[in-house]
Amino acid sequence: MSPRPPPRSCDTFVALPPAAPGDRVVFGKNSDRPADEVQEVVHFPAAAHPPGAALECTYISIEQVERTHAVVLSRPSWLWGAEMGANEHGVCIGNEAVWGREEVCDGEALLGMDLVRLGLERADTAEKALNVIVDLLEKYGQGGNCMESHMSFAYYNSFLIADRKEAWVLETSGKYWAAEKVEGGIRNISNQLSITNKIDREHPKLKEYAKSNGWWDGEKEFDFAATYSYVNTARMTTSGGRYCEGYKLLNKHKGSITPEIMMEILRDKESGINMEGGFMTTGSMVSVLPQQPNLPCIHFFTGTPDPARSVFKPFIFVPDVTQLLKTTSPTFGHDDPVKKQPRFQSKPDRRHELYKKHESAAVVMETIEDKGKEMLKEIQELEKQKISQMESILQNGCLDNNQVVNLFSQCVEEELKIYG
Repeated sequence: MSPRPPPRSCDTFVALPPAAPGDRVVFGKNSDRPADEVQEVVHFPAAAHPPGAALECTYISIEQVERTHAVVLSRPSWLWGAEMGANEHGVCIGNEAVWGREEVCDGEALLGMDLVRLGLERADTAEKALNVIVDLLEKYGQGGNCMESHMSFAYYNSFLIADRKEAWVLETSGKYWAAEKVEGGIRNISNQLSITNKIDREHPKLKEYAKSNGWWDGEKEFDFAATYSYVNTARMTTSGGRYCEGYKLLNKHKGSITPEIMMEILRDKESGINMEGGFMTTGSMVSVLPQQPNLPCIHFFTGTPDPARSVFKPFIFVPDVTQLLKTTSPTFGHDDPVKKQPRFQSKPDRRHELYKKHESAAVVMETIEDKGKEMLKEIQELEKQKISQMESILQNGCLDNNQVVNLFSQCVEEELKIYG
């Protein structure tokens, strides 16, 4: 079987001290999806569930756990899971589409995006989230259409999982997987398997399965990416692809990777990381995870396409967070074409209020030079102001819960005012 053409979607990054200064972990992701797909930013509080309860994910129902953690998610608005997000314990996860030698299953199971949300809802550390994902992978499998369309778009998944202390890369092929604990301060993942011979955890039959398929002779050193895909692992960081470009950008700023630098990386169009075209960057996220447990983790989300003309808006977990109404898409219940069989026979308008206003503002930025420049300047100033406020919180450790409950929603209101 010949390899697929190179896929084009998503880049996820992490910087650990000392690559990130100030005893902080910095996490970032661009979600690259179909250009007309709406990405929403939503918050779900912690919850208790009755024993034996069922949980309806995008396509299948699974067994619910007794307690789920509070999460904030950036997700395509038609599905249950998420492209990226964080939980109240400072765990962050982003996923990537990957392909390899193993044929992708078209049958409906858990999407990689469902596994992102499930890891966040059920784990309070990065490694526990890894455990959740691989256990669910073994029990339910991964598969199903990853696009709101009657055209099938299916893939396997890789994940970058971080918390205040460490980060893990988890890469999958069907139910088989390998995991690497991040060392050396920086790591990124893109649309290819990237774990080579540094494998810290693995599926118990990973090598046996590769051997049975003739992918590995059992003699030479086992290289996961080279064995399970068509990647030339010797050239991964020099080949000029997005994985390579992302690595170079991280390496360039190693030692000084702040949230602003991570945002700058996500906005980089020359590298292809800020993607344009039929597949484009439809949502972006940057998180700051201080290693001091008394300081809050801060999560920035755009909720709009193209980070170069979007605002990264801060969110902090506190009790009674104001619901994120203006970045939440309308819902359609049982009438949603995703829920009906056959699926995806029509496509409803899923645009939330911020998306609609941003869409109009983007036209102004493209077509009315003076007004567009002024608008862009104003949203950049708004973002700088919010980053400065968040830095003050991290420096002083002072958190006014009464203000923080409205933090994200208030920033959305200020952004909407700029768009008029």
